[in-house]
Amino acid sequence: MGLITGVLTFPMAPLRGTAWVLDQVVLAAEREYYDPEPVRRQLAALAGELTEGRIDAEEFDRREDELLDRLDEIEEYRRRAGGS
Repeated sequence: MGLITGVLTFPMAPLRGTAWVLDQVVLAAEREYYDPEPVRRQLAALAGELTEGRIDAEEFDRREDELLDRLDEIEEYRRRAGGS
């Protein structure tokens, strides 16, 4: 960036800084949302609930399907993000 451009756009610096911070927050949120480990832990805990008799097979199947769908969503997101 040249000197004149820097001087003329200086009043926009706080806006650029804010935009950068927001981008970083969005990236961190995406990393957390699309992390498969919490879903895998939930699947393991769900299996434990079934073996301990705290839930029946029907409830297990319903919740397992939801978690597996979530893992599929995460995998698809990572595939698209890696291929970009």
